[in-house]
Amino acid sequence: MIWEISKKLQHLILTLTLIVSSLLPASLPPSGEMPDTLPGEYGQWVDPFIGTGGIPWACAMLTPAATTPFGSVKLGPDTTLPGGVSLFSCGNSGYYYTHNFTFGFSHTRLYGTGAKDMGHFRVTPSAGGSSPVNRLKTPLAFSHSDEVATAGYYAVKLPTESCLAELTATTHVGVHRYTFSTSRDAHIFIDATSFLTGGKAFDGSVKILPGTNEVEGYGTVDTQFAGRYGGLKAYFVAQFNTPFESYATWDADGNLPDRAEASGDDTGADLNFGNINGKPVELKLAISFVSVENARENLEAEAGQLSFESIRTLARSSWDSWLSRATIETSDEDIKTIFYTALYHSMIMPSNFTDVNGEYLGFSGQIGKAEGFTYRTDMSLWDTFRTEHPLLTLVAPEIQLDCIKSLICMAEIGGNLPRWPAGGGYTGSMFGSPADMVISEAYLKGITDFDAEKAFTFMKKTATQTAEPQSDGRDNIEDYIKYGYCPADTSKISVSRTLEYAWADNSIALFAQALGKSEDAEYFSHRALSYKNLYNSETKYFQARSSDGSWVEPFSPDVTSYYDEILPVKYAKGYCEGSAAHWRWGVPQDAQGLISLFPSKKYFVSQLEEFMANASESMAALDPGPGYWQGNQHDIHAPYLFNEAGRPELTQKWVRWILTERHSTEVDGLDGNDDGGTLSSWYVFSSLGLYPVAGTDRYWIGAPIVDKATINLGGSKVLTVIAENQSPENMYVQSVTLNGVRLESPELLHSQIANGATLVFIMGSTPAENGGFLTAA
Repeated sequence: MIWEISKKLQHLILTLTLIVSSLLPASLPPSGEMPDTLPGEYGQWVDPFIGTGGIPWACAMLTPAATTPFGSVKLGPDTTLPGGVSLFSCGNSGYYYTHNFTFGFSHTRLYGTGAKDMGHFRVTPSAGGSSPVNRLKTPLAFSHSDEVATAGYYAVKLPTESCLAELTATTHVGVHRYTFSTSRDAHIFIDATSFLTGGKAFDGSVKILPGTNEVEGYGTVDTQFAGRYGGLKAYFVAQFNTPFESYATWDADGNLPDRAEASGDDTGADLNFGNINGKPVELKLAISFVSVENARENLEAEAGQLSFESIRTLARSSWDSWLSRATIETSDEDIKTIFYTALYHSMIMPSNFTDVNGEYLGFSGQIGKAEGFTYRTDMSLWDTFRTEHPLLTLVAPEIQLDCIKSLICMAEIGGNLPRWPAGGGYTGSMFGSPADMVISEAYLKGITDFDAEKAFTFMKKTATQTAEPQSDGRDNIEDYIKYGYCPADTSKISVSRTLEYAWADNSIALFAQALGKSEDAEYFSHRALSYKNLYNSETKYFQARSSDGSWVEPFSPDVTSYYDEILPVKYAKGYCEGSAAHWRWGVPQDAQGLISLFPSKKYFVSQLEEFMANASESMAALDPGPGYWQGNQHDIHAPYLFNEAGRPELTQKWVRWILTERHSTEVDGLDGNDDGGTLSSWYVFSSLGLYPVAGTDRYWIGAPIVDKATINLGGSKVLTVIAENQSPENMYVQSVTLNGVRLESPELLHSQIANGATLVFIMGSTPAENGGFLTAA
């Protein structure tokens, strides 16, 4: 009955979606040849449009915005429906491929997340006499045929304005070039109080400096995350290479001709360049979250007198340098495109929040000074601890070290290590304490140049004490300690919470052991087994349990929490973003302990294979169902659990299936929200034949989809992966050697590759004995 209701709901939603889509105007016809994107050696394989479309609420939420690796500025189009209408949860990065209209180009956003945040300082070109007061009701039409992008560059033609818009960036500076092909007056609007759809802004100010062709100002966004800590104020200095003939400002009361200053909750500047037919206008807009003075310093240090083309070249070179840290060889161009695009997406967040003088906006509005590191924020830790942070530890350890030092700085102000820091504060998003896994894993893998004692103190505090108000912590921690699990009668998503707490406790135990804290290690090792207290041997699932020890009924393992939101009877209130079927595999840190809960290893394998086989038929489906869902972060490790059950050939089979069937070169080429590079990092790791057991120093071995990969580990240290005989048919590992020695089992320790190594896979078309290893688990 439940599934009949769900199917009817799906059809209703899909029908409504199709009706709305049918009402949208068709894309404009192409207006002519677009500029060459001039990509770099590795950038030529990056397609920023992958993951920008799909089912509105289930798509990857990515954007083709121009940015630099881990930069502060992420300059891109803010798209919309006709008339500025917003429907469905889509385009959280500001861009959604189905849209054919744009408000203009703003400088800040998150990538791939479920939160629509920021959108500072939107710039909009306009030809003729249109008023900026109507800018949100009259977005500009465009065609995807007249739109191109590569790493660090974006361009689109806006036919109603007879304008070609081109964007590139430095770390703190958005660089624009607008070429008008009309004799109408060319205007550029700078909106000091812009925001992404669904939010609002306040406390804005602009000041036009006509003598130097500049505008400066500030604005505060109150958007999905920023609004949770009082708003995020940013400052800007905008510098043009062309004098303006006239200017105006606006505020909530309307246009203010010849007024050089304005302020309020709706304010900006209107610069009129007159008839500049065919003569490009270049704009450099630098931002800071500290002050206008810092924005100006950022502008001078990073852009100075450089032209648009010079900065574009620097952005291209920067991306090529970072992308060269993990290179692959394959004759399959689609794999190259997916791989390098995934690597690109894994290098956009966390964001640089540090001005060139070292100052940064910390939590609670406090201004800090970064000494010997770069303060970074926008960390989707609940997601990224699983794949992206392990990838950074491997290919960008300096970024990972920055992140750890930044997390400690955040905790020093807020009292707890955050689980989803964005902008200038705690967001309270998700649950658990994923920073524990991030920090512990990095330390175990050799990143130790931080205050480990202080980090451990914060971990222990979060794991044993109730958090201060408005700071991230472990909800219901007292009951978790008292009962050995989070009771359903006192805790929401009690099962998911317990499983994640146990995972974090395991990481703390490993960290404590590495620091020589034997008593703490023993205590948290014991607590790390708490997940077992919610395993119901009758149902053979992790199940919600009340404080009196009774199991919560009714129970239906295939019903997801999404249906609980609409059904009168609640079946999945113990689970976050999924069902008992999804969370059944949520113990990667102690896979052998998990397997021991099942009646037999054979039964475990049969149930896991059934779970994988029950994956939806299509990628990013309207309803992913009760089976494996690549877009569901908490089960993306599931195919690697076959390794632990002595069936590595099934890991090889299913990982190859995911690589080929759940990632593509299309705009809907990911199976859900990328969440700060989480799914992208999964692809990078899995295509190399490795996968991290997050919060530990272990890797599982899978099956490469590339012929060769070279991973720069820093200095002269290189990890080389070779897959002999690899092909679409030859997906099964026949043997694996590390530095010439055959591997006994499908796992590695980080220490075995940290100083450089050569990993050679021999591939074949049929499963090998023991999955290609000397012994089975």
